[in-house]
Amino acid sequence: MTDKALKSRLSRSRTRSAWLFLAPMLVTLFVVAAWPLGRTIWFSFTDASLDMISEARWVGFRNYLEYVDWGDGNGQYYGILVDARWWRSVINTIVFALASVSLETVFGLIIALVLNQKFRGRGFVRAAVLIPWAIPTIVSAKMWAWMLHDQFGIINDMLQSLGLITEPIAWTASPSTAMIAVLMVDVWKTTPFMALLILAGLQMVPQDIYEAAKLDGVPAHRVFRKVTLPLIMPAVLVAVVFRALDALRIFDIVYVLTPNTDATRTMSVFARENLFDYDKFAYGSAASTLLFLVIALITIAFIMITRMDLEGKRS
Repeated sequence: MTDKALKSRLSRSRTRSAWLFLAPMLVTLFVVAAWPLGRTIWFSFTDASLDMISEARWVGFRNYLEYVDWGDGNGQYYGILVDARWWRSVINTIVFALASVSLETVFGLIIALVLNQKFRGRGFVRAAVLIPWAIPTIVSAKMWAWMLHDQFGIINDMLQSLGLITEPIAWTASPSTAMIAVLMVDVWKTTPFMALLILAGLQMVPQDIYEAAKLDGVPAHRVFRKVTLPLIMPAVLVAVVFRALDALRIFDIVYVLTPNTDATRTMSVFARENLFDYDKFAYGSAASTLLFLVIALITIAFIMITRMDLEGKRS
């Protein structure tokens, strides 16, 4: 047997072994993810309701877009693609994702830079920083709901004591402050996650680079801009993408803090309301399908950009 044939046989054997080890994970993923997703997409093309799921009939794209002719040349479009509430939820989701990810990236980077320094008690501080992220989201949202309460909340009491406000603010009830309240809670909870991923990238930077820069008398801000930031950028991008995908499907914080509020209703909340509250199961399935498509497109775009970047560096 030639070396080429032996390598080919070995490669096939490794491929079979890899698929064998992946088989349990793929079966589990199909059961808990692919099958429910497929059913959701199917229901979005039917007239299904909660009490008639088994009798759902195919209606095509009616839930997405349909033109109804009233006669005499008059008519109107119906469906989720012309639903003002849906597009308002899309805008809310995009605004929330952009604002939360931007703030969490900046704060996470600052915290990671601090935690990367050597000081007494660094291990304790690193563990303490992760506490907000470790608390279940529902618990965090309920805790902040009491803190932001306009009558009994400690936030209003502190702001009034400092003279920053003259009367209590209904943070979660007012349309002008509801999104700020949601962003405040999400940034508090998720910034440690960003800091943890960025800190992992900082730990991989060779220390001799900093020593050489120190010997050459390079200012700290220039070392950060020319050395640290480019080297940790892959870790930062991964953290940003993970957090962005999570922010686009935000549900629990919004649902607990500001239920039934147009100012903060996201795509996930919109889908849930139509699925269960309004008994528009097919319509809610269409919203869930569109949300999945948005997240899938972003993921595919990130993978393609990353692959192109890696191939460019190799060449």
